[in-house]
Amino acid sequence: MNLPNKLSLMRVIMVPLFMVAVILPESVLPDTWSRIIGAAIFILTAFTDFLDGQIARRCNMITDFGKFIDPLADKFMVFGAMLAILYKYDYIRSVFVWVALIVIFRELAITSMRMIVSNNAGVVIAAAWLGKVKTVTQIICIVTILLEPVIIPETAGIYDWHLLSYITMAAMTVMTIWSGVNYLKAYWKFLDPTK
Repeated sequence: MNLPNKLSLMRVIMVPLFMVAVILPESVLPDTWSRIIGAAIFILTAFTDFLDGQIARRCNMITDFGKFIDPLADKFMVFGAMLAILYKYDYIRSVFVWVALIVIFRELAITSMRMIVSNNAGVVIAAAWLGKVKTVTQIICIVTILLEPVIIPETAGIYDWHLLSYITMAAMTVMTIWSGVNYLKAYWKFLDPTK
């Protein structure tokens, strides 16, 4: 159990803490504090994702367990955040539910494809730069949804538009689809539908 793997496990443990901070009723935790605490936990969780990969590569600490837990922790982090947002914030739910479905479908499809290609062809599908950009847009979108109402006060006149949240949702959706199509095109040849 090396340091990168401990960081990945810490990320998994932090997901329920984030979700609780976001979904607690306002009678327990006021909305502003819920958003700030949730965003702080999520940013720290996302930072551990960056940190564990850097340490594992630089210090040659890549393990089979790390290859398993790191992407799993990433999925928990993003899925947990999306579920908490869908549960709590009805003002964007009608759009965000479709964005979340696209992200969840893409993540599950590509993860399944990676397993099949790895088992059948012995090819390990490394994270492409588009996949990394997709992850960054997911993080930015979630943090923006949480903090936009805190940063832009109701008196600003544009508060009800939630413009930044919708822009980052669009960017995340585009990058999610683009990176998913890119992975499918690159590795489709390893998927044999006759087997």
